[in-house]
Amino acid sequence: MLQYRTIPVTPFQQNCSIVWCDATHEAAFIDPGGDIDRLLAEARRLGVKPTQIWLTHAHIDHAGGAGELAQRLGIPIVGPHPGDQFWIDGLAQQSAAFGFAPAVPFTPTRWLYDGDSVQVGQETLQVRHTPGHTPGHVVFHAPQIDRAFVGDVLFAGSIGRTDFPGGNHQQLIDSIVQRLWPMGDQTVFIPGHGPESTFGRERRSNPFVGGT
Repeated sequence: MLQYRTIPVTPFQQNCSIVWCDATHEAAFIDPGGDIDRLLAEARRLGVKPTQIWLTHAHIDHAGGAGELAQRLGIPIVGPHPGDQFWIDGLAQQSAAFGFAPAVPFTPTRWLYDGDSVQVGQETLQVRHTPGHTPGHVVFHAPQIDRAFVGDVLFAGSIGRTDFPGGNHQQLIDSIVQRLWPMGDQTVFIPGHGPESTFGRERRSNPFVGGT
C-alpha cells in the first residue's frame, strides 16, 4: 500500500508530501521547497527511508530545498519535465526575489516526460506532463489509492497562476481537462497549496474549470 503525509513548508505554505511504500518503508519527497530539517524529522517520525526527490515543477517554493536535501541524503532528484530547465537555472534569482534562503543548485538526475512512471519501493505512480503553470510541470498519479499529486495545476476552488514566464492559460485548462479529468471523479488530489479536493468536486464547482 502507498501511504503519504503532507507537510506545508516555506512562508508560502507549500504542500510537500512524503510518499512511501508500506512494504519496504522506502519514501520519496514530492516538492521539498524548504524547511529541510522539519521534513527529515517527519520522515524519522514516520519510520521511513527517503530514497528519492520528485519535483512537479521548479518554482522556488517547490524546488528550493531539493538541492540541499539531495546533497545531505545522497539521493536523486527526479523531474520535472525539461521545459522547466530555465526555472532551475534561475533558482538563485528566485530565492532573492521571494526572500528565500539561497537554493543549492542542482541538475535533475532524471527528467520526466508524459507517460513515464516513477517507483518507490514496490509502488508505481504514473507521470503526466501538465504544462500551463510552468512549461515543464508534471503530476504524479497513484491509481492504486485514487490519489494524484498535482503541484500548482489545480487547487480546491481555483487553478494555477499563468502570469509567470512560460505560463499559458489555455495550456493549463487543456492540461486539467485532458490529463487530470480522465483520472476519474473519485480521485483525491493533493495540490501545491491548500486543502485536498476531488476531481469530481472541481468539475462541478470550480469557477475556472467547472463544467469542463
